[in-house]
Amino acid sequence: MDINWDDLRIFLAVTRAESITGAGRLLKLDPATVGRRIGRLEEVMGTALFVKSSQGYSPSDAGQRLLERGQRIEQEVFLAKEELGGHAGKLSGQVRIGAPDGSANYLLPQVCAAIVEQNPELELQIVALPRVFNLSRREADMAIALSQPASGRLNVQKITDFRLHLAASKAYLVKESEINTISDLSAHRVVGYIPDMIFDKELDYLAEIGAEQVNLASNSVSVQINLLRQGAGVGIIHDFAMPFCPELQLVLPDQIQLQRSFYLIRHVADNKVDRLNRIAELITTGIRQEVARLEATLD
Repeated sequence: MDINWDDLRIFLAVTRAESITGAGRLLKLDPATVGRRIGRLEEVMGTALFVKSSQGYSPSDAGQRLLERGQRIEQEVFLAKEELGGHAGKLSGQVRIGAPDGSANYLLPQVCAAIVEQNPELELQIVALPRVFNLSRREADMAIALSQPASGRLNVQKITDFRLHLAASKAYLVKESEINTISDLSAHRVVGYIPDMIFDKELDYLAEIGAEQVNLASNSVSVQINLLRQGAGVGIIHDFAMPFCPELQLVLPDQIQLQRSFYLIRHVADNKVDRLNRIAELITTGIRQEVARLEATLD
């Protein structure tokens, strides 16, 4: 059985994009070409590799087995390129970082900008999504998470702790009833996450402070913050985001303070790649320093 690596690469792209068209965009290939190459690979394998449905392409049983082997081959090819490329000096190439949108909006831009300024040939991509990233499917090369994964061949490194407080716009606090105790919150509109779209238990902030109803909700931290800036109500905000929001002020800071942690998640095999190790160290150090700098403005 003679499997062409380029066909295997296209197969992996289809599994990740869950469509022929999406794989074409990832690989910069015409969808018809992608379809032909998948057909050729299925002919070589002697079986269908995908189950097609209205939701897209998902691997068949045979496709799942090929996916597991293909990912291992892909990793070996990647490692070989890294070793032969010799990245001892300036960093280069493309690295994709997955992150929840709070860190993606208020920490990673300045951290990544500083890294690329020192390494002009490096391309850093920030993927901000309100969900857990699947590194085994190469949705990202590394990801920032709020909790440690329970399974998978992954390397987990704690980056730093960070604080969160209740906040509201100054205009809202002027026109609404005073908030002197936690019980006073029952008379105010609450901004927070859509309850059934909380993808990590660490995001269930409002349950921790006893808020029973969310009047205005979003699965995005940025949307929640913009709701607060518009005077929509009170809600939990990262301390490191406060310097970007001069319209907001903390509410009951002595009574309500939450603490969470950021973790950097990577493939175990990537520990062998010096370039990725260096980038991971720059990102963790940068985030740690940026959280400390931004939080210090509230002390």
